[in-house]
Amino acid sequence: MADAAAVAGADRIAAAFADHGRRAALMPYLMAGFPDRDGSLAVGEACVEAGADLIELGVPFSDPLADGPVIHTAATEALARGATVDSALSVCESLSARVPVVLMIYANPVLARGAERFARMAADAGAAGLIVPDLPHDEAGELRAACDAHGLALVPLVAPTTTGERLASICAQARGFVYTVSLTGTTGERSQLPPELSRTVERVRAAAPVPVAVGFGISTGEQARRVAELADGVIVGSRVMRAAGEGGAQAVREVVAELAAALAAD
Repeated sequence: MADAAAVAGADRIAAAFADHGRRAALMPYLMAGFPDRDGSLAVGEACVEAGADLIELGVPFSDPLADGPVIHTAATEALARGATVDSALSVCESLSARVPVVLMIYANPVLARGAERFARMAADAGAAGLIVPDLPHDEAGELRAACDAHGLALVPLVAPTTTGERLASICAQARGFVYTVSLTGTTGERSQLPPELSRTVERVRAAAPVPVAVGFGISTGEQARRVAELADGVIVGSRVMRAAGEGGAQAVREVVAELAAALAAD
């Protein structure tokens, strides 16, 4: 049985989506350990101070599946400076007192420790949920059960190419929110939103009993505002990480403040 603090973790995600007071919840992505451990913590604190409702915290991994060049570079540099799963969890622990933190981690580090052990480690670090982009839905049962036991939300991903049957199956077991990938491809800034995004989000909304958040390709306030007209949450990664690399926490604060202002309710 999970303790009360762990159970509250998943509840914090629901509260962040319900109580953000804007068109949609804002979830910046940051890489634990980039530019270094203390620098990533400063970036996370800047996100919170500038208006983030949740944080997606990437755990550096050497062979990422979904990351575009900006985030991949951040992971590579973090690993070169000694970042580990444990140091990423320490960043999570420091930030989780202020905002719900959803860990984005690849399957290998999770499976190497075992689903039960890793779920407990994440819960002990204050995480509210996990995103494991390379863990197929059909193989996620053990980790989902472990997350449930420790009060974590195992957040699934869906894409524009996800079939109706599979979408229904994924959404039926969704926890926290459904991460809707806006396009086919990796993370990265795009000059335009995909023309089929409205239809994609509409399909997910029809199947999902939890909030729907959109990520991949969102980089400007105007894009965030348009996504907020469709979805419950807006996830911005590469733009935030580019700012972290170019100007550190202050640059990130400015970017997140711009995004938060764009999502402000009229």
